[in-house]
Amino acid sequence: MKLKKEHIQDSNKKGVSIHGEEFDFLSNQLTKHGVDVPKLVQKLADFQVAIPSWALGAGGTRFGRFSFYGEPASLEQKIEDVGLLHALTKTAGAISLHIPWDIPEDYGAIRQLATANELIFDAVNSNTFQDQKNAEQSYRYGSLSNRSKVVREQAIQHNIDVIGIGEKLGSKSLTVWLADGANFPGQHNFQTALLNTENSLKEIYAALPDDWKLFIEYKPYEPNFYSTVIQDWGTSFMLANACGEKAYTLVDLGHHLPNTNIEQIVSTLMLKGKLGGFHFNDSKYGDDDSTVGSVKPYALFLIFNELVYGMEHNPQNPYPAWMIDASHNIKDPMEDLMQSLEAIQEAYAKALLIDQAELMAAQRENDVVLCQEILQNAYRTDVRPLVRQARLLKGGALNPLMAYRSLQVREALIKERGKHSIATGL
Repeated sequence: MKLKKEHIQDSNKKGVSIHGEEFDFLSNQLTKHGVDVPKLVQKLADFQVAIPSWALGAGGTRFGRFSFYGEPASLEQKIEDVGLLHALTKTAGAISLHIPWDIPEDYGAIRQLATANELIFDAVNSNTFQDQKNAEQSYRYGSLSNRSKVVREQAIQHNIDVIGIGEKLGSKSLTVWLADGANFPGQHNFQTALLNTENSLKEIYAALPDDWKLFIEYKPYEPNFYSTVIQDWGTSFMLANACGEKAYTLVDLGHHLPNTNIEQIVSTLMLKGKLGGFHFNDSKYGDDDSTVGSVKPYALFLIFNELVYGMEHNPQNPYPAWMIDASHNIKDPMEDLMQSLEAIQEAYAKALLIDQAELMAAQRENDVVLCQEILQNAYRTDVRPLVRQARLLKGGALNPLMAYRSLQVREALIKERGKHSIATGL
């Protein structure tokens, strides 16, 4: 299924008049306070978030998975689904593939399909946290950190192969998430595991094309619950520095212990020029992979405050690669992703409203009350008219979720694919 511009324009007719009134009112108010509204709207319109191929089907837990009707059963269908999301939101202009589930049979055809859906290929993701069919070696006791050189070599070669696949698609980065660790005290030697991981990453780094980046993800626990080799941002940062200037830390919002000050991590990494990628989700207890902004919207806003400051004041840091990494256990995956994209845009818009010069002046005077007021005044602003205006500017839907439902997109996908298609990579 592919949405035509006329479909979206028709869905906008009912709400465009009301939107115009709401946008004009907010625009006038913000202009009086010195906000360059057209510039802000353009920034929102330009902001693009990659959709991972594994997020287009229903997720699950180790206790079970409940598929959602009309899931994409092939790479082509995954690209088409992201194309639908992008047509509606105009914010999902990239897709991130997970290898080995998303290896194209015809690279030229896949690139053409992506172009037809106005998509580019974001980071490619390797997988050494599961044993693959017909693999000679097992990752039961680790991959890049494994005590066995033969196992490490298999994991290294897999990452190099993933780079080759990404090159053919026009991707420019590799994301490595390492599940290696231990479930019991004494299971492995911490220093040996870390040194093996560092040496393995250096070999992968050496295979990167000149214009590529390596993103090193971290996670405090799961699937190993006593220790994880790359357990925090500091370890990732250290490994990225050991690899070289093209290696960066990747921050996943769910990959932190409860109440971790993620905005401080973001700020530090950008100051050091080492924040390469950012994965959006939300959580209550751990790596819940919940809809972005559904649990801690104010925390998301504070993180975006640091991201906005860093993008403005830290030229040593590359423009981050944005991606949603969530699991839709009971929701329609497409609707969940639309809610996440909306929450991201709202948090970004609110952070853009913060007068950084005024905030710094208050900080210099140690006016703690005023600092809080500046932040919360921005957070309390209803920025949805700005987000809608940015979508209209790009030809998207005023309300993507309602357009998706009124156009009966899920029903059309079920008709095309059936009720029992299952997405790979979950």
